[in-house]
Amino acid sequence: MKQVRQNETCKTMTTVMPGGEAIHKAVKWISGELQEDMNKSSQKLINNVALRFDLSPKGAEFLTEFYRKGKIEGH
Repeated sequence: MKQVRQNETCKTMTTVMPGGEAIHKAVKWISGELQEDMNKSSQKLINNVALRFDLSPKGAEFLTEFYRKGKIEGH
């Protein structure tokens, strides 16, 4: 467990998040970003979210394919 201080409040969180939950949060975050601006690079967002949610290379690859397929099906 890792202690995280935020606005003088101490929160405890686990350092390893289950892959399914991390992927779910990553998709939700990227979708929100794309709703704000559809011109944002999905690959840049995936790189950002991979660090933000500590995704494995496999998780980042899944997101790349997920958004690539979405663009193909969307056009």
